[in-house]
Amino acid sequence: MDVFRAPENESLLSGSTASSTPWDPFHHPREIIQPWNFQLLAALMFLVTSLSLSENFAVILVTFKFKQLRQPVNYVIVNLAIADFLVSLIGGTISFFTNIKGYFYMGHWACVLEGFAITFFGIVGLWSLALLAFERYIVICRPLGNMRLRGKHAALGIIFVWIFSFIWTIPPTMGWSSYTTSKIGTTCEPNWYSGAYNDHTYIITFFTTCFILPLLVILVSYGKLMRKLRKVSDTQGRLGTTRKPERQVARMVIIMILAFLFCWSPYAAFSILVTAWPSIELEPRLAAIPAFFSKTATVYNPIIYVFMNKQFRRCFIQLCGCSDRETATCNMNPTLERVVLTQDKGGGGEMFTIAARNTISNRRNEDEQRSCHFFTQLTVSENKVCPM
Repeated sequence: MDVFRAPENESLLSGSTASSTPWDPFHHPREIIQPWNFQLLAALMFLVTSLSLSENFAVILVTFKFKQLRQPVNYVIVNLAIADFLVSLIGGTISFFTNIKGYFYMGHWACVLEGFAITFFGIVGLWSLALLAFERYIVICRPLGNMRLRGKHAALGIIFVWIFSFIWTIPPTMGWSSYTTSKIGTTCEPNWYSGAYNDHTYIITFFTTCFILPLLVILVSYGKLMRKLRKVSDTQGRLGTTRKPERQVARMVIIMILAFLFCWSPYAAFSILVTAWPSIELEPRLAAIPAFFSKTATVYNPIIYVFMNKQFRRCFIQLCGCSDRETATCNMNPTLERVVLTQDKGGGGEMFTIAARNTISNRRNEDEQRSCHFFTQLTVSENKVCPM
């Protein structure tokens, strides 16, 4: 079957009003949409794409530059940055140029490319967030006992994310549904609008495997993590030292979940709506909002998962050569925000401590408390840094 065949989509090839000539999104803009609307979308895509490319490139560059950032958990964060970078590089760039023209002038092959790239790399990013949440649950709650999560486990998780995402985003290029232009005609996406059984089954499967499942992983992982922290706090008599860290963890978890829902829920709700009622008539500009809104996730992710990390900020400032003081801190006294699971020698209980600061020293007793990454790695034995 021809990968680049034009999909049969009556809701896209016909205007909202009766007309003798169908609208062709590959040859001219919609007449009912004023040019300034496309110019506004082009400006938005330029801003989002520029910020995303610069932020995610900074994440990749700084992690590659500084060895202390090359920890197993950061493999997942870098994987997220790579996925977001590629979404913006391919999908954001194409969308910017098509909005300048007001229609998808590049042709159907470019539509398939953009639709696949945005969907594929976007799902890689979504599952990377789920993998990060699951990793934190494994490390902190330790459901597998004293099993240590190492770099190979992170690599296997990343391989799973890419293969799984590819499996569920390649079918539209091979005949199971299709990638087609949106109602506004300047971006491409899975064919939500078709009422055909072939398209319907794909959309339902895609929505389940690529939105519901990662969302459940995130909610369950962070939910169990918060319950563990609350339980530890309740069993300790040192409430003064545990309440503040618990609040910090709770705030970070809430930010992560809300950011996920903020970026992807409108798109998910829209896909459910048009799949359940394919004959629904939506104003093209209104229908375009969820798709463009989801692309902003590539800007939020680096801020939430990386730039809020103190050590990364120090190393980034050092890379920019902006502060001698931060340079010395990054080189000689790298500190990482983390959650540490320790044994309370007095009462035999467990206590979580977040944002612990540790100084690298040549002394043996200080080596026992080497830093792990914030909220992800645990010190479990003498002279050992808990790997992923």
